[in-house]
Amino acid sequence: MNIGELSKSSGVTTKLIRHYESIGLIPKTRRTDNGYRLYSEDDVHYVRFIKRSRELGFSLEDIKSLIGLWKNKSRSSKQVKQLAEKHLEELNLKLKQIKDMTDTLKHLVNHCHGDHRPDCPILKKLETEA
Repeated sequence: MNIGELSKSSGVTTKLIRHYESIGLIPKTRRTDNGYRLYSEDDVHYVRFIKRSRELGFSLEDIKSLIGLWKNKSRSSKQVKQLAEKHLEELNLKLKQIKDMTDTLKHLVNHCHGDHRPDCPILKKLETEA
């Protein structure tokens, strides 16, 4: 199949497919005599795997590791779990940071009069804290 068909089958843009190939996430594909890429069903699986991993927020570096583990049938599931647990910890930290930001902003919005007066706790907070 060509890159357009791979894109349609996987739900990933042709631009991203080319990018994934250029950084080694998917193997270099063979080409026709006139230079067109030729993909197989295995490539569809690779690209779908990458897409699902990205949807879960894994970094490209982690996805490279996950692909290596996915292809290594002698690996233990412990390695996969450790990688997923590390990612889960990072996501939980981001959630906490977002919660802290929303709480602070909500407090500031609630204390801003939002009228003709020039004093504004939102601007004051931005001015005084790094």
